[in-house]
Amino acid sequence: MLSRRSFALSVLLSVIAGRADAVEQDFAAWLQGVRRDALAQGITVATLDRALAGLAPIPRVIELDQRQPETTLTFNEYIERVVSPQRREAARDRLKENHALLQDVGRRYGVPPRFIVALWGIETDFGRVTGSFPVIPALATLAYEGRRAAFFRRELINALRIVDQQHIDPRHMVGSWAGAMGQSQFMPSSFLLYAVSYRGDAAPDIWSRRDDVFASIANYLARIGWRADEGWGDEVELPPGFDLSAQPRLRSVAEWGALGIRRVGGKPFADRSRNAGLVAPQGLEGPVFLVYDNYRALLKWNNSSYFAIAVGYLADSMTQR
Repeated sequence: MLSRRSFALSVLLSVIAGRADAVEQDFAAWLQGVRRDALAQGITVATLDRALAGLAPIPRVIELDQRQPETTLTFNEYIERVVSPQRREAARDRLKENHALLQDVGRRYGVPPRFIVALWGIETDFGRVTGSFPVIPALATLAYEGRRAAFFRRELINALRIVDQQHIDPRHMVGSWAGAMGQSQFMPSSFLLYAVSYRGDAAPDIWSRRDDVFASIANYLARIGWRADEGWGDEVELPPGFDLSAQPRLRSVAEWGALGIRRVGGKPFADRSRNAGLVAPQGLEGPVFLVYDNYRALLKWNNSSYFAIAVGYLADSMTQR
């Protein structure tokens, strides 16, 4: 006869097992709904059988999703971490190593090579850290019980579409826990919109082909409004008593200058007619920038002023010594 303690333990284990079975059944039913949606959007049965076979939630993905920390870094701390001296030096090395390829990609898409290298470096440390999670199971996990289920369900369908179009075998489709893929860290929707083959005769490979990585980054920037004839921004000095809160979203550089705003170092602005916004990522306690259309394009890649300025800093560091 079981002791009272052993009986209680067996009941607890039965309850846990029952809950696990219930979760598994709920997930299987949910996945059937995804399958129906994908079929309705033209994805083939063969693709779904191949990509969804044996699929199960990944507990580690949910753990990482639920433990996302609040942003606590100051702007200066973020820049020190993301645009470290080591990364600046590595960026200059990668720019030199890939000079011919980057020059060709830059001419083709109208994007300076230093910005291609900067995004590559910040996103994956120049292809070194790309993630090892299987993308389709990770997206399915987040779509099933993540904080942004609707968003990740759309990305899951897009990932299935990528497989259906024979861009990649699902077994080789790996990325971050949140589904960002390859050396450029494209979400599936971005892959479908912007990933390109440099050679033009094969499926884009942002996982292992550096030429496709560079071309895809440049194509993304070109398609979201990159202007080849201008930089991203200038660090500026404000006149005494300047009220940041009372300023409009955009003014011409000449108009900002008339208010007493000057470039740090005293150099004249390259173009006083273009529109610029004033950005102070850490308020008056940190640096202030006049930013241009290319800054706003970088925000479409990642809607973070810290990120966009870091890309600009790293790109600019490749022209400095």
